[in-house]
Amino acid sequence: MERIYNFSAGPSILPLPVLEKAQQELVNYADSGMSVMELSHRSELFTEIITGAEQLLRELMTIPENYKVLFVQGGASQQFAMVPMNLLGKSGKADYVNTGSWSKKAIKEAEKYGDIRVIASSEDANFTHIPAVNSSIINPEADYVHITTNNTIEGTAFHNIPDTGDVPLVADMSSNILSEDIDVSQFGLIYAGAQKNIGPAGLTVVVIREDLIGKASENCPAMLNYQTHSDSGSLYNTPPTFGIYMAKLVFEWIKEAGGLKEIEQVNRHKAEILYDFIEKSDLFSSPVEKGSRSIMNIPFVSTSAELDAAFIKEAKVRGLETLKGHRSVGGMRASLYNAMPVEGVQSLVTFMKEFEDHYK
Repeated sequence: MERIYNFSAGPSILPLPVLEKAQQELVNYADSGMSVMELSHRSELFTEIITGAEQLLRELMTIPENYKVLFVQGGASQQFAMVPMNLLGKSGKADYVNTGSWSKKAIKEAEKYGDIRVIASSEDANFTHIPAVNSSIINPEADYVHITTNNTIEGTAFHNIPDTGDVPLVADMSSNILSEDIDVSQFGLIYAGAQKNIGPAGLTVVVIREDLIGKASENCPAMLNYQTHSDSGSLYNTPPTFGIYMAKLVFEWIKEAGGLKEIEQVNRHKAEILYDFIEKSDLFSSPVEKGSRSIMNIPFVSTSAELDAAFIKEAKVRGLETLKGHRSVGGMRASLYNAMPVEGVQSLVTFMKEFEDHYK
C-alpha cells in the first residue's frame, strides 16, 4: 500500500526516512539483540540515545548553556499545571495571552495555583488574529508571561515574539517548535508536545532557563517539579524511551536537511502555495487575518457545510487524509508540519482546484 499525505494536526506525519530507519532497527538495535523499546533506560546504549538527542536539539535550536533540556511525559496539557506550580514562587501572579482553545485551557489550569490575569485576547474576534502585546500591559511583578506561539486549532501564530523585559516569557510551542529558526534566549521556558514536529505522542520537551528551576513549592509532587527532572537528567523514572529514540532520529533528519533555516524556507514555501490558492479561489476562504496566519496549521472553509463534508470525503479517496477541521470550528484544516513534503501540498491544491471547478 502506498503512503498517503497525512494532514493531521497530531499525531502527525513523520519523515519517511525516520520511519524506515526505526523499522530497520526495531528488532535489533545496534547489535544488542534487543529492540530500543526493550533497552534499560540506565543502559549505556540508551544513555547514548538520550544524550545524543539532547545535543542535537541544542545544536538545532542553538540553546544557550544556561538552559536545561528536559524530556518528560504528560503532554503540553500537563505543562499547563507544571508551569504555575514551578514558577509562581515570588509574587504568585502571572500574565497570560489568550489566543485560542489551548491558551484557554492553560489559563484555566493556572488559575488553580495563583493570581492569573489575561492581558490580551482575541476571543471576541473568534481567535482570528493575534492580539497586540507590548511591555506596557505586562505586570512587572508577574512571575511570568505565557503565550501559545502557534494555535493549532485556529491557525494563528505569533510572528513577532513579545518583549517582556525582566519578566520571563513562557511559551507553549507544541505545534511550531523546530519549524523555524528562533532565539531561545527570548524565552524563560519553552514546552512542546512531541506529536507535531518532534516524534510520536508520549514525549514532551521542556527547555528551561536554569534560574527558573528550584522555585516550586514544598508540596509540589516530585514528578511535577522541574528540579527533579533537571537533577536526574530526565531519568528520575523510566522516561518514554522509544519516543526519545524517535525524536533523536527526527533531529538527525532535520540536521541532514540543512537545519532550521532551511526547514523554515521550505515550510514558508509550502504555506505560500496553499495560501496563494485560497486567496485566488472563489470557493475556498481563510477565516484568519493575513498578518496572523500560521505556516503550520491552515484552516479553510468552502461556501457551505455540505460542500465541506463532500470535500473531506472526496479528498480521502485521493489519498489526502485528515483534512477535517477541529470539531470546535468545523471546516477544513491542513497541517503542514516539517515532514509534509512540498509534493503533498501541491497535490492538495491540485485537488482543491478540481473540486472548485466541479462544484462552483
